[in-house]
Order: sequence, then structure tokens, then C-alpha cells
Amino acid sequence: MKDGSDMINRDGDNKQSGKSAPDRNGGRKPFGSQKPYGNKPYNGRGGGNGRHSRSDSGSDDSKAPEPKPVVKTVKLRLDVKDVVRPRNNAGEEQAGDTTSDGATTILFEDNHILVAVKPQNVPTQADSSGDEDFLSMLKRYLIKKYNKPGDAYLGLLHRLDRPTGGVMVFAKTSKAASRLSEQIRGGDFEKTYAAVTAGRPNRTGEIEHYIVKDEKTNTVTLAPSTLTGVKRAVSDVSIVDEKAGLALVSVKLITGRTHQARVQLKALGAPIVGDRRYGGDKYLAAPHLALWAYKLAFTHPVSGEVMRFIALPPDEPPWTEFNTDELVDLVRPIERNHY
Repeated sequence: MKDGSDMINRDGDNKQSGKSAPDRNGGRKPFGSQKPYGNKPYNGRGGGNGRHSRSDSGSDDSKAPEPKPVVKTVKLRLDVKDVVRPRNNAGEEQAGDTTSDGATTILFEDNHILVAVKPQNVPTQADSSGDEDFLSMLKRYLIKKYNKPGDAYLGLLHRLDRPTGGVMVFAKTSKAASRLSEQIRGGDFEKTYAAVTAGRPNRTGEIEHYIVKDEKTNTVTLAPSTLTGVKRAVSDVSIVDEKAGLALVSVKLITGRTHQARVQLKALGAPIVGDRRYGGDKYLAAPHLALWAYKLAFTHPVSGEVMRFIALPPDEPPWTEFNTDELVDLVRPIERNHY
């Protein structure tokens, strides 16, 4: 959520170039500030007409109007039954103007994009397991809703690891797919995870490691920066709460690498609860891997609106040890440079 240049790898890690990211507060462009699509400036309400305005004196104003971000936030708490099996009341409207189709929860849909919540333990797209995948579920939803003959187009832009659930966006047109892929490559596409860890991470703030992937075992380990084939991994880690030897952590990906959040939290001495692969001697059992893509922010590929979607983690242990509403309270302080 396999390794295309525009896609986010497993754990939602977007594959980007090996270029060094700017420091946290300097050099990084504000979110939503990428160049306008085509020759129309953003105005936050569907673009502009491309004309220059005139001042009272009649002279041309050479500056295009500044974009006005429009932030759309959807808060949704999923009961555990919603993420592991279909609802009995399929089609019922959900909190936050959402709709459901079986096990699929749609947060937002228009002619260009589809934002939905991937259940845990469901592959993002078809794999060798033969299990039903999320992309196929959403295509079936579109075919049924719009009575489409044959297949429905839906562009896969990023992925989530099979055991990880959370918010994803898909493109309904090739134009939207191209523009969103451009945002991913340019770093103007934000994914933030919540995790419950065994113990407290020994460092917070902007965390940098160099990692290398073993393709045979699909496992990532730390490595010296001078080793051939290593990739730089950077995340912004915040501790939201601590309780009974556990910590509720927010991880915003700055780079995107395979299993980035999982291996970096392990390196900080606090592996994710339920992570058999990276838990080591601190492994704690849980119903599911306690990693959830709870926040997604990007610029609408046609209107230029800044869009933000939030889906809180499932109501099951170890999440129930904490008030996960605090993740929403944390959004504005973390994103103070963007909104």
C-alpha cells in the first residue's frame, strides 16, 4: 500500500527518491502550496479563471490570488466489528457523512476521488493469498452504485500493509491519478499513523534512520548510511499519552519506506503492540497490529482544496487503554506549519 514510483509501500510508506528531506521547520514548503495545475491559480473554490485582476488605477496586478485552503475533517470511530466483518445494516449512513457497503466505509466521494477506510487484515490489492482485496471491494461498490457494465476504473495511489487499517484515497480518473501521484512524489501528501507501543519511545520529534530491506523475508533492518542500497527514513514522532507500560504514539511519515513506522519504533525501544515481526523480546499480543493510518491530508486534484480526513482507531485493546480522541486534539499543534 508493489513498488511503483507513485505508490506508498506497505505500512503506507510512500516510495520517494533518496533526496534528503529539509529540516522540520526550515526549507520544507507549506502543505498545499505546490504549483497550480494547468494555468489556473488555486482559489480554494475550484481554481480560477486565469485572469489578472486590475487595481483601481487600472494597472495590471501581476500577482495571482493566493490559494485559500479549505480543510474538510471527518471524524469517525469504528467499532471492532466494522473492521473485521460486514455490517448487518449495510448501507446505513454513518457519523461524519459516511456511507457503508458491507465492510467498506466511504468517507468521501466525488467525480474525481474516493476516500475510504481499509479494514485490517485485508490486502490493499490482489496478492498470492487469493483473499479478497480492498481495491476489488471498492470497484464492486462503484459498479453496483453506478450500475456500470464490466469493470470500474479506480487508480491505486498508495498502499497499506495487510495488518494495517486506516484512511486511503483512490483516483476515479486518470487525471486525478496523475495529479495525486505528483503530490506523493513531491512530498505534498501527508499520512499520519497512530500506534500503541510497548514502552515509551526513547526519542521524539524528527527521527532519522538508514534502513535496508531483505527482499526474501520482506523485513527491514537498520544499517550504516554508507552501506550500498540503504534508504533514509524520517518520521515525526509524538507521544500522546502513556499508561500501564504502554504509549499512544502519533507518527507522521516524512519519507516513505517499507515498514518504516514499525522498524523505527522498534529502534526507539518501543515496538508496536501486536507486531510479531518486529516485537522481539518486547512483543505483546493483541487482536490486531496496533498501527492505524488515522489521518490523511492532500490537495484535491481538480478543485485545489486542502482536504483532511481523520478516522480514529478501532474500539478494541490496546486502543481502549487510551482516549484516542486526543489524536484529533493533536492535529493542529502538529500541523501548525500547514494550516
